[in-house]
Amino acid sequence: MNENGCAQEPQLAEPTKPQVPDGINDKFKDPKLNVDEWLERFEVESREVFGAREEVLKACAIQPGERIADVGAGTGFYSRLFAKKTGWDGWVYSVDIAPNFLQHIAARATADGIENLTTVLGTDVSIRLPPESVDMVFICDTYHHFESPQQSLASIYRALKPGGRLILIDFERIPGVTREFLLGHVRAGKDVFQNEVIASGFQFTDEVEIESFEENYLLRFKKPGGH
Repeated sequence: MNENGCAQEPQLAEPTKPQVPDGINDKFKDPKLNVDEWLERFEVESREVFGAREEVLKACAIQPGERIADVGAGTGFYSRLFAKKTGWDGWVYSVDIAPNFLQHIAARATADGIENLTTVLGTDVSIRLPPESVDMVFICDTYHHFESPQQSLASIYRALKPGGRLILIDFERIPGVTREFLLGHVRAGKDVFQNEVIASGFQFTDEVEIESFEENYLLRFKKPGGH
């Protein structure tokens, strides 16, 4: 009751946004990070996004001469595929917060004769690329690691040219279906992530069905403008 004797409306709690698990990125920032251990996890056929790499590459629809940002590049296997697809007239920026991954990517690119690739040390809030510098941004199994998604998405939006593409691959999060580790590791499901990207100014294009995906999904977005 208030001071006038009237019943008060119940106070509804503000909805809380799902939070990234504490320390989710600590292991990647650790100077002792062992790249070989992650190669064994990332570049194996049993990993969906590795086994389906040709299908994913097709969904990216890369044209010769395009500039591409591989955000959360990890060990760089997609960066190398992109560099070959876009050709010598194009360029790939391998963005990651893990210096050890970037050192590996640079060394592997040199060993493979890939010269159209640059490594970029990103931050928790920015991919650190110039405005309107890339035609496509690729985020694979990494968006759920974004500690400040709105700020990171704003930096991605700035870096994309008008009409540029954003490819987002992440894990389904469906209680009762998704395995327990992912339920605890991935902060939100596909609809939440899709809405966050749209709220940052992107237009949703479509979802591409990758035949071999069971735990992953692939969404495509576009920055308004362009042809």
